[in-house]
Amino acid sequence: MSEAPSPDQPRSVTVLGATGSIGTSTLDLIAADPDRFTVEALTANRRADELAALAKQHRAKLAVVADPAAYGDLKQALSGSGIEAAAGPDGLMRAAAVPSDWVMAAIVGAAGLPATLEAVRRGTMVALATKECLVSAGSLFMAEVERSGATLLPVDSEHNAIFQALAGEENMASVERLVLTASGGPFRKATAEAMKQATPALALDHPNWAMGAKITIDSATMMNKGLELIEAHHLFGLPEERIDILVHPQSIIHSMVAFTDGSFLAQLGSPDMRIPIAYTLGWPERLQAATQRLNLADVATLTFEPPDPERFPPLRLAREALKAGGSAPNVLNAANEVAVAAFLEERIGFTDIAAIVEATLTAMPAVPLDGLATVFAVDDEARRRTADLLQERSTRAH
Repeated sequence: MSEAPSPDQPRSVTVLGATGSIGTSTLDLIAADPDRFTVEALTANRRADELAALAKQHRAKLAVVADPAAYGDLKQALSGSGIEAAAGPDGLMRAAAVPSDWVMAAIVGAAGLPATLEAVRRGTMVALATKECLVSAGSLFMAEVERSGATLLPVDSEHNAIFQALAGEENMASVERLVLTASGGPFRKATAEAMKQATPALALDHPNWAMGAKITIDSATMMNKGLELIEAHHLFGLPEERIDILVHPQSIIHSMVAFTDGSFLAQLGSPDMRIPIAYTLGWPERLQAATQRLNLADVATLTFEPPDPERFPPLRLAREALKAGGSAPNVLNAANEVAVAAFLEERIGFTDIAAIVEATLTAMPAVPLDGLATVFAVDDEARRRTADLLQERSTRAH
């Protein structure tokens, strides 16, 4: 396990995905405690001007855009700053290889997997905020974590809650179950017919969290919770049947651990992603962070209910994919990304998302994942198959 720097030395930081919501929240926390952190490298997909501004603000040494077409804009925006500019997959790998103490891995999608693995191979602390690493390549990814001695710090509020609840727990045999909590999203009480007619605007109206479009739709379908179940299996080593999902509309209890003596440990907090980010940023210490404070007297009531697998079939699909193993979770993730994009473009209905994902899983039986090349080949094939199914559906409709 990687060592934390001594308290009197600033922690050097790299942020992969600096312009997204997780990246900007991370940098806001860093800016609030500038003597404690130094920024080594920042990356973004293609927002060159925004990335350059962040790099200059935080005095980064390297800024990288994933899209080579944005390189000229980035280089021009950084002119005279002394900050090095780079682009493309090689640039992302360079950023991940910079010898920083701590890396925020927040690149959305499968594109973030190689760079995140590069950071892991350095044996450093990696704050993991991208689902694709564990959903698409969980066994391969965790084998690299084990081999390198890297410290993996989960950023998702649910996994971060479990990580906190397990702090100091030496023996995982004492863990009976993990309980992932879910808000239930905007359609928690909606009828099946209402969900069938749901528009993107309705699906994007999350009651508790402000998130990007894709993850908000995943919350509405509850695919997000299915993907988190797969992540929890890899992070904490428990089989699928010992990981529960419980709907908790207030989003105050972020997840729980049930122990063999009947004890439950839960982590509570306001629905503010800066809280789990701050926990990973300061680990193993806690930061003084200006995050939203929880007032239980104001909340007054915490309620719980089981999820409805009939109205939310992605929960079943995720469990089936995890049981199938191999490439199945990879196919689930890729097909879902394509289907969600089609829904946001109003090419399919809300309930068609799960139907399309299930059809892709049926068309692509699980195969072993023997390396990253296979992971990306399966991802590409699943996206092609899903696109073909969408095209067939469109053709039949017309």
